[in-house]
Amino acid sequence: MIEVTQNGPLWTITLNRPEKANALTRPMLVQLAEAAEAAELAPAKAMILTGRGKVFSAGADLEEAKLGLAQDPVWERVSRAVANFSGLSIAALNGTLAGGAMGMALACDLRIAVPGANFFYPVMRLGYLPQPSDPQRLVSLIGPARAKMILLGGAKIDAEEALAWGLIDRIASSDALPSLADDLTREALGASCAHVAGIKRMIQV
Repeated sequence: MIEVTQNGPLWTITLNRPEKANALTRPMLVQLAEAAEAAELAPAKAMILTGRGKVFSAGADLEEAKLGLAQDPVWERVSRAVANFSGLSIAALNGTLAGGAMGMALACDLRIAVPGANFFYPVMRLGYLPQPSDPQRLVSLIGPARAKMILLGGAKIDAEEALAWGLIDRIASSDALPSLADDLTREALGASCAHVAGIKRMIQV
């Protein structure tokens, strides 16, 4: 359910459970973490996270969430692996991003999305705490008040509002999304791993 494609120094990690809105099971999360960790060790220069179908991910698989997946540390392992990747990481969001799946996208350097994508993190309604690193990453992108609107107020925002807030960086049609992701990696792929990592370190706060 997780596909990893390597095109030289460009790695693409794809969620492939479209019949379940790419809802994440624990084995899928382990595979995601392992893929991002392997990309770092390769080392890859760029990594794209995307999904198949019309939803990037609905978050945790509901049955597994009831059995404890919602609070499993594997979510943090995924986010940490993505955040620790020293190349350029891009979340190419082919559709709605919800719940715990928000973490891996927040950990990416860039987020691009299709026009029909929605963004929400219903931890207040479901009675779970967000994953530990997610609130601060959310705050760093959109500020504390808007982070509270999503996490405390249960706000669901569309792609245009997400772009205006700074949650995503560009909007592209479903057909154009892969090309945009590839275009954004071009400069990094033409540089050395050390140069990519060095510039990234200078930007990170």
